[in-house]
Parts: sequence; C-alpha cells; structure tokens
Amino acid sequence: MGVSPATELPDYYAPWMNVAANLPHLIEGHQLRREVAKMPLLSTRYLRGHRQLRLARLALGFITMGYVWQGGGRQTVKILPRALAVPYCTIAELLDLPPILVYADCVLANWKKRDPRGPLNVENLDILFSFPGGDSNRGFFLVSLLVEAAAAAGIKAIPVVVNAILHHDRCSLETALQDVALSICQMREAFKLIHGCVNPGAFFRSLRIYLSGWKDNFLMPEGLVYEGVWDSPKQFSGGSAAQSSTLPCFDVLLGIQHSAAQGFSAEYLGCMRDYMPAAHRAFIQTLASGPSLRQFVLATGDAGLRAAFNRCVSALVDLRSYHIQVATKYITIPAGRGRAEQQQQQLGGCVREGTSVLSERGTGGTGFMRFLKGVRDTTRKAQLTEQEATGPTH
Repeated sequence: MGVSPATELPDYYAPWMNVAANLPHLIEGHQLRREVAKMPLLSTRYLRGHRQLRLARLALGFITMGYVWQGGGRQTVKILPRALAVPYCTIAELLDLPPILVYADCVLANWKKRDPRGPLNVENLDILFSFPGGDSNRGFFLVSLLVEAAAAAGIKAIPVVVNAILHHDRCSLETALQDVALSICQMREAFKLIHGCVNPGAFFRSLRIYLSGWKDNFLMPEGLVYEGVWDSPKQFSGGSAAQSSTLPCFDVLLGIQHSAAQGFSAEYLGCMRDYMPAAHRAFIQTLASGPSLRQFVLATGDAGLRAAFNRCVSALVDLRSYHIQVATKYITIPAGRGRAEQQQQQLGGCVREGTSVLSERGTGGTGFMRFLKGVRDTTRKAQLTEQEATGPTH
C-alpha cells in the first residue's frame, strides 16, 4: 500500500512526540492541557520532506483534539495555545489541509507494520498515536485503513477505464470495471473486521468525541481561536469517513450525482473535498473533467458493459448499506441506551456528557443517518436500465 508513513521526527521535536505518544494517559489524568502549557514554540524549519510534515501534522492534530476535548462536552476551550496553534497552522498550510485532525491523518498516516516484511493485516499493524479507548481505538483506525487498502485495486483500475473509453476498447473496459466492482466488494469485506476489533460502547463513549470538530457543533458554537494565527474563532469539521477520497472517486467514475439527493448531502460532500489531501482532490477533479463512462456505456448498447457497470453500482450500494448497519450498531443503539440511562439517573462523568449530546450527529457535524441513507439512495438510482440503453443518447 504505497510507502509507509514516517514514524520518527528529529530530536528537536521531542516535546511534540512525547506528548502525542502519551496522549491517552494525559487525557484520562486530565494532565494534557497542563503539559501543552509547558510546550515550547518550535519552528517547523527542521522538518524534511512530505512524510515528516505528515507525521508532525499527525502528532499536533492528535494533541489538538485531545486538548480541546479533554473535558468532554463539559469543559471545552475557546483558545488553542500559541505553541500548538502556530506550528500546526504552518504545517497545515504547507500541506494544504485545514488545522484539524482529518481522515487522511488518523487513518492514512497513522500506522506502521510490526514486521516490515509481513502482511498488511490487523495482526501485523499498529497505530502511531491514540486517544483513550484502548484496543477499540486501535481497531477503528486500522480497520478503516484496511478498507482503504482494499480500494487500491479499484482506484488503479480507473485510469484503465478512462484509457479504454478514449480508445473505444470495450474488452479492456469490461475487465477494468470487473476490477472496480471486485475492489468495492473487498472494501465491504474489510469493513466487517470492525465487529471483532471495535467495541460499540468504547467507540461511542470514548473515541467518538475526540474526532469531533468545532463546526456545526453546539458544544463549541463559535469555533476555536488559533492563538498567534487568527484573532477570530475558526470553524472546522471533525474527522469523518466522508473525507475519504476513495468513494468520491468511484462516484465520479460512475456518474453518481449526489446533488440529486437531499441538498445537504451534496453540500456536505462538497465541503469534505477541502479535507482531502491535495493530490487526492486533484485526481478527483481530473477524473470529473474526463470522458463520461456512463454515456459511453449507453452509447455502445453493449449488454456486457451495462452489466459490468451495474455491478459496480450494486457493490457501492451494498457498501453504503453496510455502513448504515455499522452506524446503527456503533452510534444509534448506544445513543438510545445513553438516553434511557439519562432518564433514570443524572449521569456524571465528562465523557458521557460529551458523547450524549453528540449522539444525533456524525463527527463531521452531519445528521449522520439521514446523510448516509440519502447518499445510498442516490447511488442506487445510478443503475442503468435496458430502457436507457436502447433509448436515444445525447
């Protein structure tokens, strides 16, 4: 799966790395904010290359989320201290990403192999940084990584699809579409690993709040001031699977237009492009400006191509339906239990309060179930019918 992330920074950055490495202990002991107050303001000039920048951003992102949410929903902060805010925003600008922990950080840049020559599987992988939540924390990030890894073959098939369209090569196109459909099916299989790796209660009560942002979040209605960078508060969405660039690639390839769904789905997905790595955004834009697979398949009237196209759409519908099932198990059901407990007794504990008030929203700030169902239903409508294939094309 490409080049593995960097795991070490120059010794100069030990103050960052030491705090990030001890995050669960510092958060649970309510010591993180005190440690951040001691951190020196470090220059970013000694970071060398993209991989070190990504690692530094990852460490500062984890510290930032821990700093903001150390007190759960009860003790939010309004200002991110200068020693954290200034270097974090500098690196964010260099990498063209917002200064908040995004999916590409905590999933794509947050792993290492235990045995460098071993396979890419849960047993041989570990994460670099963590929040409170123990093994469920590790499992959540690693299963997400393996879902991304399963998509690799499908993403690699996309240029083959485009080339086949340009050269009117139906045989190569059908084979490439089979590769895309198989890859999406393998994403769903990888997703199933979550049940053995992540405890629903641990995810809902502990991990989830640390991925929450300060946009469309009533716990932080004004947002967050980045001291030494901006005088006024800024609002950014939290880490979310909607920030993954894999499904948007498949959506664009298959001509799935989420603007046809409820408006908020399209608007939110559009905003999430800004939370993707620049190279990923560029790939999606290039693909969107290329030839239309859907129109090509319709124009050929080829039943085999239509079936191959529809298998891709069906696989994507199945994956999104499965995501809804997982969201029900890991968010909706625990949220219902939490509300029932609150009716019986006054809950104590900062993390419980923070997670209960966020129960109806995703970490990115959406009403998650309505969003997931809207996106799934729009995907289903992309199936090609025989009537379309035999009708006039324009």
